[in-house]
Amino acid sequence: MHFGGGGSPFDAFFGGGGGGMPGMGGMGGRQREPVDTQEYYDILGVDKDATGAQIKKAFRKNALKHHPDRGGDAELFKKMTEANDVLTDDDKRALYDRGGKEAVEQGGDGGGGGGASDLFDMLNGGGGRRRGGGGGPKKGKDMMHALQVSLEDCYNGKVRKLAITRDALCSDCGGRGGAEGCETMCTGCDGHGIVMKVRQLGPGMLQQIQAHCDECGGKGKAINARLRCKTCRGNKVTKERKVLEVAIDKGSRNKQKIKFSGESNAAPGVLAGDVVFVLQVKDHAKFTRKGHHLFMNKTISLKDALCGCSFVVEHMDGRQLLVSTAPGEPIAAGEAKMIEAEGMPMHGNPFVKGNLIIKFEVEFPESIKADVAKKLVKVLPGENQQTEETEDMEPCSLSPFNAAAAQEEYANNKSAYDSDEEEEGGGGRRVQCAQG
Repeated sequence: MHFGGGGSPFDAFFGGGGGGMPGMGGMGGRQREPVDTQEYYDILGVDKDATGAQIKKAFRKNALKHHPDRGGDAELFKKMTEANDVLTDDDKRALYDRGGKEAVEQGGDGGGGGGASDLFDMLNGGGGRRRGGGGGPKKGKDMMHALQVSLEDCYNGKVRKLAITRDALCSDCGGRGGAEGCETMCTGCDGHGIVMKVRQLGPGMLQQIQAHCDECGGKGKAINARLRCKTCRGNKVTKERKVLEVAIDKGSRNKQKIKFSGESNAAPGVLAGDVVFVLQVKDHAKFTRKGHHLFMNKTISLKDALCGCSFVVEHMDGRQLLVSTAPGEPIAAGEAKMIEAEGMPMHGNPFVKGNLIIKFEVEFPESIKADVAKKLVKVLPGENQQTEETEDMEPCSLSPFNAAAAQEEYANNKSAYDSDEEEEGGGGRRVQCAQG
């Protein structure tokens, strides 16, 4: 066969006279741009060979300087957080070093692969590589666990040791299920794992259905009983108990996930999935969390609200905060005051904290003596509202109102009230007054 010009049949692909790829070539005359694997390191100001501890230290230092709550650039802070998340995760960092941001986003070959190697795969019948490493072994299911923690654990940080039971490849047979060559194709289903069965629905009515093979359990392979492993009994896996140290970082949130890669159930030919703990933060008796801020209620007397007071708030790390209200600045019922930087620590940067907001409730006295009331009228600012009685006025006195008793009385007599409303509302014909 002649390929004009005496060239190779691949010349058209690799620039040999067919107007193909420039250089080593991207397809269709386009050359793949070099991948940037340096940006994240430059943002944090660390070298490429920096350790995880050095990266975290650099992030904390820069975050204190550039945090938006302290007047920093919000966009820069976002990029720093993104860089820290990638470079402190060994798997993500490896992907980033090979293929940049695109590889991290796609979880595999993105950004750094492709080009001539993909073309050779296609020419050799390999079908090319799918994004995300589709040609590799499948990953098993993740194991999810709910982990209840207190707000104190999220404030102070804590390490919990938790035991899990998982499937591990049998150490005696290496996950084969028995001695070398013990596994053979199942004769019951010819290796398909599925057999056709016929069942009777009624007289003269038959139905053919697919079902898993009973001999191999739908696996398509069977293990010779004589060569079967005595430890796992041919199951290829055994139960294993493992203790995991779950680190609850300062500033952790409700529903936050803590992942242990490759610690889920193992199986032959399958990558073990991840063990994922999902935090469930319990309600606190004193503090309520909203974002990075903490809220609490404080009830004070009317005297304290008007004249100023001081009280102690015991924080979740055991510190005693002495809180004072200024004399001459009355506290209104429902008013909120703030203590800066005494809220929740920020996840990933615990040196930056939100605020502690105290909402005040004012407790009024049940009664005041008449002579004391006269003194208060003279001392308190503003005019005392007093209206002089005339002959046209009807004097009234106030008495306590019991809302619960009134609700109960209404419920007991509801039918009577409803009938009165129907009569007054006019279920019948209305009478119009004649005007003349």
